Order: sequence, then structure tokens, then C-alpha cells
Amino acid sequence: MTHAVSDVARDEPAAQVAPIEPTLFRQLLGCFPTGVAVITTRDAGGRPVGLTCNSFSSVSLEPPLVLFSLRKASSLLGTFRAAEGFAINILSQRQDALSGRFASSKIADKFEGVAWRAGPLGMPVIDDCLASFECSVHACHEAGDHHVFIGEVKHMGGGGADHALVFYKGAYMMLAESLRTLVVQGRLGSADLDEAYRTLYGTLLRLASERATDAELDAIEMAVDDIERHQGSDTLAQRIESASRFFCAIADAGHNEALTLMAQTMTTILRERMTHVIPVLPRPDLFPLRREVVQCLRRRDAGGAVAALDELITKLRKDAPVQAAAA
Repeated sequence: MTHAVSDVARDEPAAQVAPIEPTLFRQLLGCFPTGVAVITTRDAGGRPVGLTCNSFSSVSLEPPLVLFSLRKASSLLGTFRAAEGFAINILSQRQDALSGRFASSKIADKFEGVAWRAGPLGMPVIDDCLASFECSVHACHEAGDHHVFIGEVKHMGGGGADHALVFYKGAYMMLAESLRTLVVQGRLGSADLDEAYRTLYGTLLRLASERATDAELDAIEMAVDDIERHQGSDTLAQRIESASRFFCAIADAGHNEALTLMAQTMTTILRERMTHVIPVLPRPDLFPLRREVVQCLRRRDAGGAVAALDELITKLRKDAPVQAAAA
């Protein structure tokens, strides 16, 4: 007896899906603007503690539920898991310094010099925020490398009429808009920017040669691979993304929060210049210099990596008029 072979049996296996690359994942998530909040609670001794967060979201109206997520690696994870409640403090544009303060791992007492009061639940509520929500813990769920805390809002209040502090593509949106204006109007000179790149990324390369993990060096090399794979038909957005990722990966490998914040600002400037000012053409002549940066980092040769980056910047600037004419 013969049996017909079903169409299902003839189906080919599904194509392999490429794994999600963490650095690109984070950059693409940055395309979604978010507000900035400081999440606060009290530790076992009753002292106020808190951290900066942009993962705050509403969950439900009835009952009134909100959530935020916290990295498992956070030093405050145990404190929040043991707490009976927490407060969400939505920051205004004028409170960007508070955002940096509560995000810093270098400041032991985040509340020193910060005006706050105890809410009805006893949670720390920061003065002059756009809004505050004091919550009891409704649930806590483990999710990947984070814990998701869901709170039931018990008390809330509104502040002034200032604009919200918004985080977008690795920078505060107010700052990003100001940089865009400066770039488009040509008020950021090439010589000054080159000096800034050499100084900032030279320092980051020296730090990366000492502190970078193998995985972080692999991320830099993968960014170089992407740049070299680009074809003439690739979009401007693809080229900008690859160039930005190269510098972002160097910043991550340097392990310095303050310099990383500065690097995010420089990345915003780079994106705007590549979009509005400078031509973005294939430059295979620069491939060996980026490779040299990676190879020197793997050898922990800080001087060689800095020299290769310096030559890369010099060649880009020297050849810019020729490239512009070709464009």
C-alpha cells in the first residue's frame, strides 16, 4: 500500500533566527522616549534609599496598579524585595541633576541634600516632582535579568507645571534637541569636535585596555564587522547605526559611568552630523584602522589603540572635502 506524503512532512525546517545582540537591543529600545523617575523606599533600618529608573509604567486602573523593573545585579534589589512599599517620583526637566545623582554608584547617601518628606505610607516622596505615587507592593516577578515590581497606588500627588524629563536615544531629550540645533546650524566646529573625540575616546580606550571583558571586546569587533559588511545600497540609517555602535561599544568597555554619559552625548552629535552635515560613503581605506583598534585592545595595548583612533579621525577629516565633492 502506498501512502501519500503530506505537505506538512515536506515542509523545510524554519530558518534559523539570529540571536538578539544586546548592545543593538539597548540602542533600539532607546528609540522609544521615556520619562524618568526616582523609585524610593526604606531599608531595614528605616533609612531612605532610591534609584533612577525609566522602566516605570501603568498596569491597571481598577485597581490602580503601576510597575517598574530592577536589575538583579542592583545593590538595592534585596532592599526593594524586603520592603512593603515604594514611591514613584516623576522628575521634571529641572531635576536632571537628581536623575544623575540617584543613578550614580559613587554616591553612598543619595538623599544627602535632597528635599523630601515621608508620605502617608512612610515612603520617601521627593519635593517638587511632577507627580508622585506611593504604593504598597502588589506582586514581584522574576523576568530574565530583572525583577518586575507591581505596586498598588495608595496615595498620589501632583507638582508644578514644568515639562517632564525625557530620555531618548541615550540622552535627555532636552539636551538632544539642543545638540541637534547646534549641529544643523553649524555651530559645533569640526576641529573642536575632533579634539573632543580624541580626548574622550582616547581616555575610554585606555580604560578599556585595562577593564574590558572578552565579551565587550567581541562587541567592538562585531561593530567593526557590521561597518565592513555595508554595501552601497544600504540605507543611511544602517550606516549611522553601525558607526554609532562602534563608539558605544568602546564606551561600554571603559566601565566609567560619567564618561559613558559624555559618550552618549557625543553619539547624539555623531548621529546628527551624519544625518545633516557630513557625507556617509563607504570607506574601505579606514577598515584596517578600526581593526587595529580592536587588535590593540585585545593585546591590552592602550597606546596602540589610541594611536589607531587618532589616525582614523585625522584621515576622516583630511579626506572630508574630497568625499563631499564625490557625494
